[in-house]
Amino acid sequence: MKFAYISKLCSGISIILVILSIGLLIYPGPRLSIDFTGGTLLELRLTTEKTKDDLLLVLRQDRQSDLIGNANVSVTKADTFLIRTRDLTQEEHARLLTRLERELGELEELQFTTIGPTVGTNLKKRAIWAFTAASVSIILYLTFAFRKVPKKLNPWSFGVSALVGIIHDVFVTLGIFIVLSHTTSFEIDMLFVTAILSIMGYSVNDTIVIFDRLRDVLFSAHKHEDFSVTAEHGLRQSVSRTLNTGSSSLIMLLALFFLGSESIRWFILAIIVGIIIGTYSSFFVATPLLVFLQKHRHHKQSRQ
Repeated sequence: MKFAYISKLCSGISIILVILSIGLLIYPGPRLSIDFTGGTLLELRLTTEKTKDDLLLVLRQDRQSDLIGNANVSVTKADTFLIRTRDLTQEEHARLLTRLERELGELEELQFTTIGPTVGTNLKKRAIWAFTAASVSIILYLTFAFRKVPKKLNPWSFGVSALVGIIHDVFVTLGIFIVLSHTTSFEIDMLFVTAILSIMGYSVNDTIVIFDRLRDVLFSAHKHEDFSVTAEHGLRQSVSRTLNTGSSSLIMLLALFFLGSESIRWFILAIIVGIIIGTYSSFFVATPLLVFLQKHRHHKQSRQ
């Protein structure tokens, strides 16, 4: 089956996924970590057989005395809990631990992190600027890299097509992890933003490999063919290399996911999801869009 036929089906699926992801971004929205909202994060391991309900009961009593404000508790393992609260001072932190130990028995503090609301706001702005700067740099770089394509082609369309593919990858990955943030203990933090930027880099690398193959085909014996036929040749010649690269990366990442540290597990999962989606978009989003833009340009020139 030709890639062109598969792309028509995939285009509809991709549009639906992006719309759903944008909808999830609006409602219910991502569950943000204290990196962006500010506050205190406590990770505790209870050595006694206490449950989340027991912990919540103690926290409700402290809430009434305004020790911790509005706390949010999530379970990471059978005996490990994440507690998110307002900013706690060192004295309030010590008082909370003392009370929890008295009411729940012996416990182990695995993590204590406090970030002020101003820092959280600045991090959010920097994350948006990082995404914007990366997007602009990618489109300018690709336009420059493919400036020597035949005159019938517009070098800007290479950059635009790659950027649309990247935006597709980012939104679909975000949609998946927004769902996870409301069904698991996952929260969107700066490490996830790093994963998104890494996904952008991998996606554009995949797309460049395919576009570079298309350029080689354009200057070969196929240079007088319709561009859609040229794209078909280029995609077929890129399949093995792209899949081999993606598969080898996934093998390493899966090993890290199952055997690596708990602290980077969500980061690794985001990269795994991004590689799969990025490989898909290189074939069925960026390249079909490039063909469409070139056809539209040719049709516009023929009418003039």
